[in-house]
Amino acid sequence: MQDKIYDVIIIGAGPAGLSAAIYTGRARLSTLIIEKEKEGGQIVITAEIDNYPGSLPHESGPSLIGRMVDQAERFGAEKVYDTVVEANLTGDVKRVKCKKGEYAAHTIIIASGAHPRPIGCVGERELIGKGVSYCATCDGAFFEDMDIYVVGGGDTAVEEAIYLTKFGRKVTVIHRRDQLRAIKSIQDRAFQNEKMNFMWDTVVTELHGDGILESMTVKNVKTGEETVIQANEDDGTFGVFGFVGFLPESALFADQLALRNGYIVTDDNMHTEIPGVFAAGDIREKSLRQVITAAADGAIAAMEANAYIEGYCLVNAG
Repeated sequence: MQDKIYDVIIIGAGPAGLSAAIYTGRARLSTLIIEKEKEGGQIVITAEIDNYPGSLPHESGPSLIGRMVDQAERFGAEKVYDTVVEANLTGDVKRVKCKKGEYAAHTIIIASGAHPRPIGCVGERELIGKGVSYCATCDGAFFEDMDIYVVGGGDTAVEEAIYLTKFGRKVTVIHRRDQLRAIKSIQDRAFQNEKMNFMWDTVVTELHGDGILESMTVKNVKTGEETVIQANEDDGTFGVFGFVGFLPESALFADQLALRNGYIVTDDNMHTEIPGVFAAGDIREKSLRQVITAAADGAIAAMEANAYIEGYCLVNAG
């Protein structure tokens, strides 16, 4: 266990965590980032980013995150690669136990993120960012005038499919049931859209391609019949977007913080119900999960942590 007590510990080094670290560093708060694997979170699987203000031409997820990391380090943020196994969020000094060590701070910013629930088919992992995506806003434009398939049947899946009709020549919703689960108003919009098609009682069993998605195998769950769908010869590829839910990285905090559908509940200023504990980015309940909203969350959480620490110091000085 380290003797040092940081001003801020940030759990997670995605856009929210790194943005928070930039702001806490500039506020001259001693800051420790704990990241279990590599920086970036979901963004590192994005081949090109063109909807983040000020991004460079042909900006990739890794290149944008690389600059964020450099900026956070320039302002003095320390970083360890470790896996959080336990967190005690109460009291004036909060403690985070990891596999390799234990760390303490006056405030905690939880930015551990959420990851898309995978479609669950063979070849999916290998083709992420190469035809397979989980973010219509991020990647829809890359499939301009191509065929696009959306896996899922809930509100998010159908709304994102409607959004994708702005880009694709045809958008087909693949759903394992014979009717959508989305609310009726969303269904009505989908059925009225001439670009949309539906494959009922169907699941994706395998995705194929050498470095890029070229074909996929789908199966009718009622008849067992399998069909191979090939990319248009002129296009060479097509898009498959999975919207079968997200898995927030919140299990460690479930016994201490309020969760809704697995997401940490905060106010607009990123406060949880525990003083000195904040949540930012995809881990918190919110309507839009984008790099820019995560970065904004991180900045707000950092400034709220700074205000909390200033108040703590005033109380203890008195």
